[in-house]
Amino acid sequence: MKIGIEHIAYVIAIVAVFTFGVVGTYLIGNGGGFNIKSMSPLAAAYFTIVTMSTVGYGDIYPVSSMARIFVMVLIVLGLSIFLSAITIISSGFVNNKIEKLSSRITSFEKGRLKDHIVLIGMDGVNVAIAKDLKNRNTKFIVVTADKTVSDRLEVQGYKSFVADATSEIDMAQFELKKARYIVVDLKDNSRTVYALLVVRSLIEGTKVVVVAQNRETEEHIRKLGLFKNESIINPNDIAAANIMKGVPK
Repeated sequence: MKIGIEHIAYVIAIVAVFTFGVVGTYLIGNGGGFNIKSMSPLAAAYFTIVTMSTVGYGDIYPVSSMARIFVMVLIVLGLSIFLSAITIISSGFVNNKIEKLSSRITSFEKGRLKDHIVLIGMDGVNVAIAKDLKNRNTKFIVVTADKTVSDRLEVQGYKSFVADATSEIDMAQFELKKARYIVVDLKDNSRTVYALLVVRSLIEGTKVVVVAQNRETEEHIRKLGLFKNESIINPNDIAAANIMKGVPK
């Protein structure tokens, strides 16, 4: 949760009310306003905390009209500040959780997306690409449908979002038309095709690289003719070709 101006303001307000309570209790207490003869700074701080938290042990209590009025003011101020602080802090945690769960990109993050690389899916090829891009300090984001994978990537220092690659609404938030490259690497072949259709509906001209898991998917994508400048990579064929280079004829 990010610390905002409102959080700082409430901290200052709590300190101010606490100071008001301690000083007031000390002065009024030493003037005979409470049931104890001598009010020390420690006793004044103790009474203020007990009163503001509404615990009210009853060992120290007001006996004069001025002291009673002071205590009523302290209770009202203390309750107001504490309840407001709890509300805003808890709402901050809730909003943070909601944002994490929905993984909607913020306006600030969206404004910074330009000339970036988008890795859609996190299968073997994109995993290797992500590591290399991170080492190069290249601006990129990862889009995955798996919340667990996204959380793990965030811990590792990657900028990751949870979204459905086959949803135009989900993918529109990532400024694909401003991206330098888009790499689609999904395990499911049918989702790969649908993701390409979504990407095609959102962009023009951006370089798109597609990882096809088999020749059937590769041929299907080529027949669709979705992108004039797309590259289709079949890692299985590439691996086989590299192996066969070392095999004597």
